[in-house]
Amino acid sequence: MVMAQSLFKALRRRDPEAAIDVLAPGWSLPLLARMPEVAEGIEQPLGHGALGLGTRRRMGRRLAGRGYVQAILLPNSWKSALIPFWAGIPRRTGWRGEMRYGLLNDVRRLDKARLPMTVQRFVALAVDAAAPLPAIEPPALVVAEEAVAAALGRLGLERPGVPLLALCPGAEYGPAKRWPADAYGRLAAGRVARGWAVWLFGAEKDGPVCRAVNEASGGVCRDLAGRTRLEEAVDLMSLADAVVSNDSGLMHVAAALQRPLVALYGSSDPGFTPPLNPQAQIVSHGLSCSPCFERVCPLGHLDCLRGIGVDEVEQALQAVAA
Repeated sequence: MVMAQSLFKALRRRDPEAAIDVLAPGWSLPLLARMPEVAEGIEQPLGHGALGLGTRRRMGRRLAGRGYVQAILLPNSWKSALIPFWAGIPRRTGWRGEMRYGLLNDVRRLDKARLPMTVQRFVALAVDAAAPLPAIEPPALVVAEEAVAAALGRLGLERPGVPLLALCPGAEYGPAKRWPADAYGRLAAGRVARGWAVWLFGAEKDGPVCRAVNEASGGVCRDLAGRTRLEEAVDLMSLADAVVSNDSGLMHVAAALQRPLVALYGSSDPGFTPPLNPQAQIVSHGLSCSPCFERVCPLGHLDCLRGIGVDEVEQALQAVAA
């Protein structure tokens, strides 16, 4: 969803008067609310993998009267094309995906060699198939000061009077994307010894790894895992003077907040989904077995991440935020 903002920016350049509405899962609406290009985020009520033909048909009919002239589909699934089809939107654009001829009438064939990055594949849909790839503007989430104050107040937090390091040690995809908790803990302890504050960010399911990081640090971190709503995590992360994160959704949020960022890659490919932030430093050893894109290391050693030393990450951190 964060990378999709680059598409919205390209559409706005194409037509500055366009009203861009985004049909998306409810959890992502707080992100859309922080994208100035988006007029309205509309909740898509079906969970991942749910077919829900009746629900999709009803939603398509509900959207039919809004006068949309084009629908751009970012998912490649067959079922994701049903709502725009039933809404009768005249131009329905997307990659061929799961053989969506008929449901889409502006079907594109993806050349993965020409468009190796996810964000390129999104932005290419902003123009006609034969047109050159538009310039890619990086995502830029906008956070209101009142929202930051509200998040601090609800959680009983105060703005740190010292530099703030945000750590994002979770990764929903699986452990093959997670730098070890003890390494995060040693990094945090070193920064606190230098006068920094450290906050841990993550969803409720990241609670165990965040607790392990805090224990490894000697308990010097403020653990926010599972305590923040997504919008609060975004708003509070905007306070960070630097962020260290695995390849995860929060990593892309940090990049879109223009925070100095160190992004750690193991099983995934930094060339496919890099942080779109010129201040970011990527740490990846590029072993012969990576990227494997597996949730759990298939060789059992996780050398791609265990081999990344705390000193190496500290050096990258100093390069972006001394």
